[in-house]
Amino acid sequence: MRVALAQLNPTIGDFPAIIEKMVRAALKARGEGAELTLFPELALMGYPPRDLLEKQAFLEAMEKALEKLKKALKGFPSVVGYVARRYDGVGNLCYNAAAFIDEGEVKAVARKSLLPTYDVFDERRYFEPGTESTVFGFKGLRWGLTVCEDIWNDKDFWKTRMYDRDPIEEVVAEGADIILNISASPYFMGKQAVKEAMLSSLARKHRKPVLYVNQVGGNDELIFDGRSMAFDDRGKIFGRAPAFQEAIAVVDVVEYEGDVADRLPDLEECRQALVLGMRDYGRKCGFDGAVVGLSGGIDSSLVGALAAEAFGPSNVIGVAMPSRFNAPESLADARQMAENLGLDFHILPIEKPFGAIKELLGPVFAGRPEDTTEENMQARIRGMLLMALSNKFGHLLLTTGNKSELATGYCTLYGDMCGGLAAISDVYKTTVYDLSRHINQTAITAPIPENCITRAPSAELRENQTDQDSLPPYDLLDKILKAYVEEGRGVEQIAAMGFDFDTVRRVARLVDYSEYKRRQAAPGLKISAKAFGVGRRIPIAQRFREGD
Repeated sequence: MRVALAQLNPTIGDFPAIIEKMVRAALKARGEGAELTLFPELALMGYPPRDLLEKQAFLEAMEKALEKLKKALKGFPSVVGYVARRYDGVGNLCYNAAAFIDEGEVKAVARKSLLPTYDVFDERRYFEPGTESTVFGFKGLRWGLTVCEDIWNDKDFWKTRMYDRDPIEEVVAEGADIILNISASPYFMGKQAVKEAMLSSLARKHRKPVLYVNQVGGNDELIFDGRSMAFDDRGKIFGRAPAFQEAIAVVDVVEYEGDVADRLPDLEECRQALVLGMRDYGRKCGFDGAVVGLSGGIDSSLVGALAAEAFGPSNVIGVAMPSRFNAPESLADARQMAENLGLDFHILPIEKPFGAIKELLGPVFAGRPEDTTEENMQARIRGMLLMALSNKFGHLLLTTGNKSELATGYCTLYGDMCGGLAAISDVYKTTVYDLSRHINQTAITAPIPENCITRAPSAELRENQTDQDSLPPYDLLDKILKAYVEEGRGVEQIAAMGFDFDTVRRVARLVDYSEYKRRQAAPGLKISAKAFGVGRRIPIAQRFREGD
């Protein structure tokens, strides 16, 4: 008995293209001997649809798409994620559901029971929870059908649980021979190991094979890694689809046979995730190229290298915008970087517009010394030039600020924060260095000049400026930020880990005071367990400060 795990990359709401993908996948699966094809959670519309679910026209379009899909899949038994509507006028009017479709008809429906409301998830906003388990018969086997979160609540695996129910126990109690789970589980670093351990534990505990299919692709901030998997009844993996690409993985659920794609090293996983997220954000929003400000520093060099891979070097415009404060080697490194990658490179000096704006504001600023105002003016001139290129050529402007900078507010509103996508806003500075070295080591010709990696980082907005004039060393800063932002530790807890109390308090206050900047930042690609963006909701107007 062969089953296909079809991990697809949908554009949310593009129903004709999604149907075409699904039919093509079912045909390919049948060609490889599969008798059943599994598609991901909400595969019919793409995940997450968010407030599109509040539009009646969207739901009606989905129902029409479902009717077309049922006809198109006649002869191709499949499990499809979709939205099941309810019409009793009580509670939310939708279920996050999975349909078993056979001979052009919906033969069974599973409604997602556990609705996550943490981090990036807000499913209780849209859906009613399912109250019954679903087991259907097919080809002499009983299949227990579950949706994403339903598989994440085993009391023997998790120390603490978020829900009372365990839908997996329920389908096993109803006689399921095989556990199915269709998911749209977003990627973050380190999640794969936990996910594999959890699924293996479930299979071993219940002595049932587990089939898991996951969405792939980038949708706004979220990146989905695919890596659909199959585990036998002893918890041994016998099928794993590749990461960060569409794939049809066919496995035999009786003989426990299938291909197991290699695991990726951590930095390679991070690189592929960022490239996919960047490419899909551009493609799905209608951009076929990118603009990157190249300062000669490590952050813009990394973004330039990732953009070249995501869009193709000839579709990336790299721009150096030197002023009197830029060291000659910065421009040289930016030029070398662009040449190494084959980018469309331009130099736009900002000294004249900077001087003109200072002259214009001179009478208003009379008697006041120069300060960060003039520094920020330079960043804003650069932002204006980059946005002009984005508008003129229809390319996506990528910001180059990293997570360490965005966390502490070491960035300029309407300056270096200008852009359509904050490509590395969830990448700490220390990881920026690690990832840059990894890219150089794995490339035939290292694209990032060594000087970009070894030179002390600087915004170059005043004479002899370095980042460490304003921030603690990055190897120290990033450890504090990870504890404060991602792990939710308090100032005293972090200090007890061996850090200087005043330094920790200072970093925490920088994070707290900079919330207003982050609220105005471009959407950023999420690769950590807690990113700045949709999954972090801190009020701007508030006065709680730790360490007082």
